[in-house]
Amino acid sequence: MKIKQQQEFKPGITPIVDSKGPYKEFLMDFEILKMNQGQKYSNSEPLERAYLLINGKIKVSFQDKEEIIERENFYDYDPILVQVYNNVEFEIECLNEDTEIAIFKTENDKLDYCRIYTKDDIRIEIRGKGTMKETATRIVRTIIDHSINPDSNLMIGEDMHYPGKWAGFPSHYHPQPEIYFYKFYPSNGFGLLKLEDEGVLLEQNDTVLIRPNLDHPQVAAPGYGMYFIWTIRHLEGNPYLAPIFKDEHKWAEEPDAVIWPDKH
Repeated sequence: MKIKQQQEFKPGITPIVDSKGPYKEFLMDFEILKMNQGQKYSNSEPLERAYLLINGKIKVSFQDKEEIIERENFYDYDPILVQVYNNVEFEIECLNEDTEIAIFKTENDKLDYCRIYTKDDIRIEIRGKGTMKETATRIVRTIIDHSINPDSNLMIGEDMHYPGKWAGFPSHYHPQPEIYFYKFYPSNGFGLLKLEDEGVLLEQNDTVLIRPNLDHPQVAAPGYGMYFIWTIRHLEGNPYLAPIFKDEHKWAEEPDAVIWPDKH
């Protein structure tokens, strides 16, 4: 299911997914926070909260700590994410114009510490390299997963697609719900997602909700870098650990796979 952002985000909070609303089966909230210089934001909800800086410069304050974090853009620079736990007072002061932050929230009684994730904490990979004629090569930035923080109920990361290439292939699925949020470089780009038997057009600021056990490979249009944030909500007793691949497509990424037109 796609949630289309009909216009550019305005300063302040734009709610996209509400765990108490029509998408409650996703077990998490998703919001976009836009800020200009001098604006402030605070939150102390009884939830695990993750603040992913897409671009901008901010000062964050929590538990008598202050930290300035900056990210010039999402396509050339690695992510920075601040994670806080239930009821912690968290504040942001914007230090430049046009700052954008993705916010994810969920229930979690296990997490009892705050953490800032920077390049040294996350896992950055170039996946697909050397297979499938480089048609699925992309940069994957895993910020939080079960190995990086087993106390979190969220798995969060980013993909930066090379133009014209695929991600999530061979086709895969998993029993945990997932949210994708998209941007393009340049911003008038587009991509396509196969969501089980449905084709979904992907454009700037679109959100896609992926229900459990639907396979979801996707491709970027030639000439356009496609960025997306992916967030999976772990299930009680069943955290996300690895995707389940569709058997009929596994052969394509084998090192000795012979792919047309080389196939005789």
